[in-house]
Order: sequence, then structure tokens, then C-alpha cells
Amino acid sequence: MAGPRSIEIHILGRAYKVACARDEESALIAAADYLDEKMRGIRDSGKVIGAERIAIMAGLNLAHDLLTQGGGVVEEARNRLTHCSALLDTVLEDQDTLF
Repeated sequence: MAGPRSIEIHILGRAYKVACARDEESALIAAADYLDEKMRGIRDSGKVIGAERIAIMAGLNLAHDLLTQGGGVVEEARNRLTHCSALLDTVLEDQDTLF
């Protein structure tokens, strides 16, 4: 496992040093680029002024996207687990009848 190191990311033209494991560096850079893109979109719309307000709006938008789009993934996983549990119950019941 690679040890942590400090990398520099850029958001709205400002540089930030962030500690990151070497094997997660590309994912962190991609996340920073994605956040920067979202924040620039909000800033360029002209409806929100100030980096802090832009960051809060971007965070709210991303959280909303995660909860609404990610909720389907969670529901699908829950359904699959319920199905697997039912299958296991059936197999265990069949085992009981054999002995």
C-alpha cells in the first residue's frame, strides 16, 4: 500500500494542498476537477457571489445528486440482498427436510 503524500489541487483558481494516498491520487484529482467544474458553473451563472456561497451551493447540488441518483443504487442493492436472503432461506429449509 502506498503511503500518503501531499498533492496540490486547484479549485476556482486557488491552489490547495491535500494529503492523499498515492493509489488514490488520480481519484482525488478527478474529484477536485469535477468540483471545480461545478463551482465554475455556479459562479458563471452570476446568481451566486462569493467562493464560500458557491462552495455551499455546489455541495448542496452534489449531495442532492448523490441522494437522488445514488438512492436507486441503494434500493437495487437492498432488493438484491432481500432476494439472496429469500434464496438462502429456501435452501436452508430444503436442507432441513433432507435430514
